[in-house]
Amino acid sequence: MSRIGKIPVEIPAGVKVSREQSMIWVEGPKGKLSLEVPGGVDVILGDRTVEVTRQFDGRIERSLHGLVRTLVANMVKGVSSGFEKSLEISGVGYRAEVGGSALKLVIGFSAPVEYPIPEGIHIKVDKLVNIVVSGIDKQLVGRVAAEIRSLKKPEPYKGKGIKYLGEQIRRKVGKSVGA
Repeated sequence: MSRIGKIPVEIPAGVKVSREQSMIWVEGPKGKLSLEVPGGVDVILGDRTVEVTRQFDGRIERSLHGLVRTLVANMVKGVSSGFEKSLEISGVGYRAEVGGSALKLVIGFSAPVEYPIPEGIHIKVDKLVNIVVSGIDKQLVGRVAAEIRSLKKPEPYKGKGIKYLGEQIRRKVGKSVGA
């Protein structure tokens, strides 16, 4: 039995979980998410819990067991409280602002970089250098934050670029002036 897969998912008040053939729907105060359950894995709906079991004990079913349980738990948490990831911009003159449906970044290129904000994602900018990406889908929030970071990764000499809040950048020593 999977250590993660055997733990039932608690459903908080205000969240409704329903099942339609191989689809799981989770609806809460922040929105609605769906998941297609792969073959070999069953999802059992209880009163205030969701349990995930597997039909066979094959290698693929064992790997999907914990995965499906974690995806359902992330959906329940997402529709009830949501997810957010914070990014920080460091560098002289580097800044960000939200304009319409795009995030405009001035990050040392000849022209400002515009990142289109996907549907279901909210981006907030504090003090021109802190970006907060939030939404109900954990995978989408993480992907958008990673894409924004990849526009200008922190460089190891001065640390200029976009990094996650609290991320430690490995610094390198620059060239020393010869005699």
